[in-house]
Amino acid sequence: MHDNPVDREKLAIALVVQRYGVEVNGGAEFLCRQVAEHLALHFQVHVLTSCALDYLRWKDHYPAGTTVMNGVHVHRFPVDKPRNPRRFRRLTQRLFSGARPWFDQLEWMRKQGPFSTPLFDFIRAQRDSLAAFIFFTYLYPTTYFGLQLVPEKAALVPTAHDEPFLYLDLFRPLFHLPRFLIYNTKIERDLVEGLFANAHVPHAVVGCGIDVPGGVDAARFREKYDLHEPFILYVGRIDNAKNCPELFQDFIHFKQSHPGDLKLVLMGKAVIPVPPHPDIVSLGFVSEADKFDGMAAAAVLVVPSRYESLSLVSLEAWRVETPLLVNGQCAVLREHCLQSRGGLCYNSRFEFAAGLQRLLKDPDLGRQLGRQGAAYVAQRYDWAKIEAQYLDILRRVAKSL
Repeated sequence: MHDNPVDREKLAIALVVQRYGVEVNGGAEFLCRQVAEHLALHFQVHVLTSCALDYLRWKDHYPAGTTVMNGVHVHRFPVDKPRNPRRFRRLTQRLFSGARPWFDQLEWMRKQGPFSTPLFDFIRAQRDSLAAFIFFTYLYPTTYFGLQLVPEKAALVPTAHDEPFLYLDLFRPLFHLPRFLIYNTKIERDLVEGLFANAHVPHAVVGCGIDVPGGVDAARFREKYDLHEPFILYVGRIDNAKNCPELFQDFIHFKQSHPGDLKLVLMGKAVIPVPPHPDIVSLGFVSEADKFDGMAAAAVLVVPSRYESLSLVSLEAWRVETPLLVNGQCAVLREHCLQSRGGLCYNSRFEFAAGLQRLLKDPDLGRQLGRQGAAYVAQRYDWAKIEAQYLDILRRVAKSL
């Protein structure tokens, strides 16, 4: 049952995202949750999302209906049909191996999931009751079809990066529809404007603030997980899309040429198998407190992904003064490191090994990079500044109605 969201005491707004919850291990979804909880201090915030947890199948996991989480009204809607990963993979291969008729692209988007008719019906029914809609992530039906229902009162946080899907023709009109575009980085903005010639659409580069639990304790993490050896850390979904297989190979190769007790610790849900190596430790999904304790305990946070629109884990690691070793093929990660002087970049297995060895042999360098990264985050990713930008954007979107 989804009640009418109108509240006379506070202006009501909606955030639309494909998945939502503390168990959801995804950067765009985490960004949405952080923004929702901070905006709930100023508005009556409603999150419209699917009942799914697993992004591979989009099978309903949470019960449909409305709950309140940390001051946010969360409306979950059932998915019309779960995705068959094998069939969808074949559909994607066909789409990217030949001609791309418009209706084939639309069918691909529907089957990409999560597609929820009840969610879209709710947007139609409540479009006059809600002052503004913020859609997160360009890639999913929740945004693609949902935004088209309320373009006159919509802002889009595309979380776009240079990936094949972004070049599909069906996305061109999407990036011209909203009243406002909210980018995470200048690199993301330049990429989108270069592809879609939409610089005339009102926009801003905003990003995200970083919240750190009080009392971060590296020793507590080591004791809890019995990890007393030096380790490097990976945080996030363990997946091909995050380039984890290459990370595993690079680390194993490093261990072969640099024997010792160094470990690679993984935090996050494993979508692909983790190699059975004695020095690779997979902790699964951990709490926010454990995540930050682990970041503080790590010698280095490694980010192997080639595709990022912001990389929240990088900013979080810098917040606790941990240096980074990042894939230099990702423009956003490379720019973060150049601007902050808070980490090293690598572009090959040999550069990975050289950068890692340098940081391990020179702890003073690592501490210096970590401090510089912390200063960068404090200057650019303060929640007070981020909130002020979102409030200004929402005033502009609401004023345009």
